[in-house]
Order: sequence, then structure tokens, then C-alpha cells
Amino acid sequence: MTGTLLTIGIVASILALALKPKYALVIYMAVLIWVPEYLRVSIGTIDISCGRMVGGVLLLRCLNDSGLRRKFQWSALDKAVATSMAVYVGVTLVTQPVWASVENRAGFLMDTWLAYIIARFIITDRETLIWVIKCVSIVLVPLAALGCIEATTGWQPFIELKRYRPWDPLIDEVEKQMRWGFTRAVGPFSHPILFGGTFAMFLPLIYYLRHEKSIWRNLAYILSFVAFIGALSSMSAGPWVMVAFILFCIALANFKVWAKPMLKFFIFSCIFIQILSNRPFYHVIFSYASKLGGTGWHRARLIDLAINNFGQWWIAGYGGRDPGWGYYLGISWTDMTNEYILAGVKYGLAGIIVLVWVLYAAFRGLRAAYQSANRAEIKSLYWTLGIVLISVAVIWLSISFFGQLLSLFYVVLGIIGSCSLFGINMKDKNTKAIIAKTSI
Repeated sequence: MTGTLLTIGIVASILALALKPKYALVIYMAVLIWVPEYLRVSIGTIDISCGRMVGGVLLLRCLNDSGLRRKFQWSALDKAVATSMAVYVGVTLVTQPVWASVENRAGFLMDTWLAYIIARFIITDRETLIWVIKCVSIVLVPLAALGCIEATTGWQPFIELKRYRPWDPLIDEVEKQMRWGFTRAVGPFSHPILFGGTFAMFLPLIYYLRHEKSIWRNLAYILSFVAFIGALSSMSAGPWVMVAFILFCIALANFKVWAKPMLKFFIFSCIFIQILSNRPFYHVIFSYASKLGGTGWHRARLIDLAINNFGQWWIAGYGGRDPGWGYYLGISWTDMTNEYILAGVKYGLAGIIVLVWVLYAAFRGLRAAYQSANRAEIKSLYWTLGIVLISVAVIWLSISFFGQLLSLFYVVLGIIGSCSLFGINMKDKNTKAIIAKTSI
């Protein structure tokens, strides 16, 4: 398996060096999507995935490209992401053994910051972004077909590859679970939720292709349906809720004037529900979400535990240790199905603050760009990117990202950063206004 991984990594790296930047980015994303992140090339105590190999080579290529360097401009989102990385690395180095922390955080930065900065360098205009979306939509087609096969037949070809993991080389039982007579599709990912979440995250971007001309205008609807089916094949409540929220936001695009009133209505409804039910509103919401097949009570109890044990983790988390909440969740370990709580448990209150800051900076940049754009399709693009971001922010209340989906999210976050900063249409007369509002 090591030889196979090296071959894939070397070939993909050569392509990343030889092809134009936008093609190289597609190669990198294809590797993230199709090559299991849990397969590593081990060098001593260091484990390197194919995504890290290709990403490292591609970043060096970007740094060596004077044209890309000239177009790059530091933004408010870059500052937020960089600060979050500093917190994630700094807290870990302080609370855990130094050498083990250095190895762990180096891999973490290659999976997150590296993915983000690559997208920031390469996505410099709308044409490049559209090309990348088109290619990714095609890359996802066979993956969706595999998801349907897994869900209906139970055959999961990638599962056997888990025998080659450097750590815990066993087959997880979760992939073998059945829901409503279907197997939870997992594909090359570590968990069905990550598999379905990938399709859900790219669904709005694929649907945006309807603004293109010729054949892509019609293909957008077909490919969007493919992504929709791929998300459903995971048989996981998280991706399903994410897709439902995305479809709602897409429909809301024609009634944007109702966005703020509906948000206010939701907030007041949560307050009313809590008073009426005499229990936390999130207990009520998760109890209804459980009907989709998930464990909503687990999500609600996890929030309760985080609140009740706030004094134990707010300074610097639990130092990489399990918080010991498994007893109250009915399992032997603490399953962190909440990205915000996971950030707190790992890095303390500072971890949650910087995570929210990243989301705020991204939303702020998109809002400024949307207000300054003077073309309908450009405004639609910002709305689409906003849908992706807010759907992730919402679903983080019930799942956490790791593995390939985490890297893909940071690629998308880098795309958001570039689109917000440059107004995506370099000929847009309002580009300077956008830059003024979103740069430091």
C-alpha cells in the first residue's frame, strides 16, 4: 500500500507542478476527495497522506509563481484564519508534550492552513472559480454512483483499506450500520457523515453553474441532483439536515427581503419554545431531528455537559485528553459531535472565539462584496457562497469536521476569501470598494 500511495502522490505532485494553477487545484481537490486520508506513508513517527504531499508541492509552486504572488493581498479573513491557527497550535504546544505536539500540529496545518492558502493563491477571478467548480462536479459523479451502490447493496470497497491505517488498523462498525433498509455509504471517507457532508457542501456551488451558458446551464441541474443523491446515500441525519437547509436558502434567494424577519422569528421562537416546554430549546430541536435517524439526544446532552463543565475546559481545554463525558452519553468515550464544543475542549474558550471570528470575517467579507456587486450573477455567487458558509456553521452544532472534509472546507473557505477580496469579477467597477471593506 505504501508503494501505491507514493505512486499516486508523486504522479499527482508532478501534475500539480506541470499544469496551470487552476488545473493543479483540481488535481489537489480530486486527491482530497478520492484518496482516503487515513492511508499514510509512514516515515518514522511521521505519517504523510497523499493530500499533504500534493498540497505541499502545490504551495511551493504557488510561492514560486510571481504572477500569483502579485495578485495575492492579505485580507481580514486571512488574519482571522491565521490567528485561529496560532491559537490551535499555541495551546497544543503549551498543554501537551512538545515533540508529539509539533508532529501533530504540523500535520494539522497541512490539512487546514495549507489548503486555505492554496485556494487563496489560485482563485483570482470568476473564470478560474467556475472552471474548478465544473471539474469538481464531474469528480463527484462517480463518487455519488458509488454511494448509491453502497447504500443499496452493502458493498463498500474502500472499507478493506482501513486495514492499512498506521493507527488502529481495524474496520469501524459504523459503516456496517443499516438505516431504513439501506447501508450508510462511506466511500473513501472515514465516516458516512463526512461522505454525505462533502456532497452537501458543494451542492450550492454546483447549482450556481445554472448561470453559465451552453450545455453547462442544463448540466447544472443534473449535476446538482447527483450531488443531492450522493448526500442522501450517506443515510446520515447531519448531511440530510444540511441539504434541507441549503434548499431552503436557495429558495429564499427569490425572497431575500424575508431573510431578516425570518431570522428574528427563529430567535423569538427559540425563546418561546424554551419557556413553553420548560427545557432548553435545543433539546426540543434535537428531539425532532432524531426522527431522521440520528441521535439528537446525544447532541443535546453534549451541550449540557459543556455548559456544566465550563470551569474545567475554558482556560485551555483538556490538554488533548478525553473529557470523560462518555459515561453520561452511554458510551466508553466522548463522541464530539459539535465543532464548537470540540474547539473548546481542545483549545479552551479562545478556540471557540477564534472559530467564530473566522466565520464572522468570512460572512462580513461576503456581505460587503454582495452589496458592492453590480451584476445579478455576481450577487448570486456571493449568495451561494453565503449558503455554503451558513450551512456549515449550522451543521457544526451537530457534527464536527475531520479528515478529508476538513481540508475541503478550508479550500472552500479560501475560495470565499478570494471571492470577497477581489469581487470575483476583476473588471467590476466596485472592486476597489470591496477591497477597502474587506482588507485589513
